[in-house]
Amino acid sequence: MTEAIRVLVVEDDPVAADAHELYVGRVPGFVPVAKARTGAEARRVLDRTGVDLLLLDLHLPDVHGLQFARSLRASGHHADVIAVTSARDLAVVREGVSLGVVQYVLKPFTFATLRDRLVRYAEFRAAAGEASGQDEVDRALAALRAPAPEALPKGLSGPTLQRVTGALREAPDGLTAAGAAEALGISRITGRRYLEHLVATGRAARSPLYGQVGRPELVYRWVPGPR
Repeated sequence: MTEAIRVLVVEDDPVAADAHELYVGRVPGFVPVAKARTGAEARRVLDRTGVDLLLLDLHLPDVHGLQFARSLRASGHHADVIAVTSARDLAVVREGVSLGVVQYVLKPFTFATLRDRLVRYAEFRAAAGEASGQDEVDRALAALRAPAPEALPKGLSGPTLQRVTGALREAPDGLTAAGAAEALGISRITGRRYLEHLVATGRAARSPLYGQVGRPELVYRWVPGPR
């Protein structure tokens, strides 16, 4: 039987850390061994526990994730890294490649997105060993490549979806279509379309908002846990 891949979740947000730990535990062949909120805490876990893979947030309270990865390599730790970040700086991506970052996951992400990255990483590990030729090398590397992003429904754009997602995540009491429209400078109809898309993809939940005259308005809330 193949041994499970041991994963350390390094994330300072406790809600996100719990969600990421649950995500990892839901993927066959992977087991979360611990959570750490800082680079220092992660180092202590690595020094006492066998870890194959770090699910590493790049913005930690005490150190940048890439700096932490660099220090791990310098001290002889060879665990691979899947970087979790909201940054979209390709210079950071290029630097990470040289430090053992095998995948990047951009926040916010769904369980399906992380599952895909983990499955591809497992395929890459399974292909490790001496290659008989170029074809095997190419297949091993291809296992790490993510598929093309899923197309959005007609009329929705990625940048606007990111703005709506960000506004919803920062609204502890939820957000209505009217509230999204006011906050983002879009129409109420547009706001509702994006919020409904987040509901359809499992990243938001909606419920009626009572206590007002006429038909109750819908309020949308971010869903931080597994979907």
